[in-house]
Amino acid sequence: MKINVKDVDINYIQYGEGKDILLLHGWGQNIEMMRFLGDNFSSKFRVTILDLPGFGESGEPTYDWSISDYSDMLEIFVNKLNIKKPIIIGHSFGGRLAIRYSSNHPIEKLVLLGAPCIRVETKLPLYIKILKYLKTLPFLDSFGEYMKKYIGSRDYKAASPIMRKVLVNTVNEDLSNYAKQIEEPTLLIWGDRDTEAPVEEAKELEKIMIDAALIILPGSHYAYIENLQQVVNILNNFFGGE
Repeated sequence: MKINVKDVDINYIQYGEGKDILLLHGWGQNIEMMRFLGDNFSSKFRVTILDLPGFGESGEPTYDWSISDYSDMLEIFVNKLNIKKPIIIGHSFGGRLAIRYSSNHPIEKLVLLGAPCIRVETKLPLYIKILKYLKTLPFLDSFGEYMKKYIGSRDYKAASPIMRKVLVNTVNEDLSNYAKQIEEPTLLIWGDRDTEAPVEEAKELEKIMIDAALIILPGSHYAYIENLQQVVNILNNFFGGE
């Protein structure tokens, strides 16, 4: 099914009956990456999963959206589908969106799966500093595309021009202040070998949130899939056995 929000056609699925669960996938992913979870709750909940703008079968944003633009989109999407005070489950980029949205919209509970939130400054290697400096020289404008092959992350290299700008906008924003505003119960589920969102960041996130608990599982950035049945059992308990 598709619905138009902010001039973008958004692909989504909705199934099951009961209270609302809204699932938000990570960067470069799509609906299928969250169906692993959604299918386990459709007997007791109404499950909604969308391809976030720029991914899957949804259209790309018409300009370089920030995380706040994605949150505005989600507000309209939720209202159009009459989703009431959902439980939100967000993985990675979807978790970042969930933090931003949940900071000022009504939700029931929040689940964050390997969701980087706190921006950590890292020291750049010398060769990257040199390449970045060379890009600023006016006679080396054409060097830009060549340089991206060496500087850009895997996600950056795979993205379209507009989504590259979106990626820069979203990963560079520290969401700590938004996380601090969330009053609803929040569960953080992290893989102990997550290199995209290190456990150290999850521990800091747990400290700054009002009502958060961290569970560390063996696994990578996709620990929620690698430990699927355990995660389902944990979530059933967190949802109150509903």
